[in-house]
Amino acid sequence: MTVDSSLLKKSEVPRTVMIKPVSGWAALNLKDLWTYRELVYFLTWRNLKVRYKQTALGAAWAILQPFLTMVVFSIFFGNLAQVPSDGVPYPIFSYTALLPWTLFAKALTDASHSLVQSSHMITKVYFPRLILPIASILSGLVDFALAFLVLFVMMLYYGIIPTAVVWTLPLFVLLAMITALGVGIWLSAMNVLYRDVGYVLPFLTQFWMTLTPIAYPASLLPEKWRLIYAMNPMTGVVEGFRWALLGSTTSAPTSMLAVSTGISILILITGLYYFRRMERRFADMV
Repeated sequence: MTVDSSLLKKSEVPRTVMIKPVSGWAALNLKDLWTYRELVYFLTWRNLKVRYKQTALGAAWAILQPFLTMVVFSIFFGNLAQVPSDGVPYPIFSYTALLPWTLFAKALTDASHSLVQSSHMITKVYFPRLILPIASILSGLVDFALAFLVLFVMMLYYGIIPTAVVWTLPLFVLLAMITALGVGIWLSAMNVLYRDVGYVLPFLTQFWMTLTPIAYPASLLPEKWRLIYAMNPMTGVVEGFRWALLGSTTSAPTSMLAVSTGISILILITGLYYFRRMERRFADMV
């Protein structure tokens, strides 16, 4: 039996993969995220271990932050200022809104700092840089699940039964994650080039919170201003949470949800292209 020497030599030629920086408004190449899906899992798990390692209260921090904020809101806004709560006990009213907001705020903060904090990886090995903000956002879902258990206990205490449309709740969680990812990848890319983004972020988060109907209902606004108000994507998320869990509105806030969803998708798409355009500079600037 003889073997063609030309075929043998051809099979021995090593396979070469060339990695080139993107130029201009290149394609997003989102298929790379699926190729590196295991890295997303390991980075998410790493973020969780780092967060709770050598902490006195551990996972209790995920519960204390929204719960204590709810207590403060209930005292000052619910009791002293007598802010209306759409017929729902004010502690439940505020805590239901604080759940998606805490998820969003933490995801936004972690995603914004993800590139700078992982500079040792960016400068040494190739992988889709978009994995870093995605992994930082996914790790926040564990905190959200823990804090959500407290809401069920509170609903049992006040005798409130979830509505028949509670099945839509994952859609509002997804909308909060999309919003956090869209804004987070904008800020993470900008934070590599301009480090003062890290100083602006706490103010941005607090200012955004005041523009979101957490301590007050969106029904306080005149009808003609509500669609403009819904251009804040978290308005649709918070109102959707209250509608799905508490039935605080007689019908679904369809118009507000449509506006908020459209803005979230627009922020995400533009953020992906901006991130992709700036990606080739990360290793040099980080």
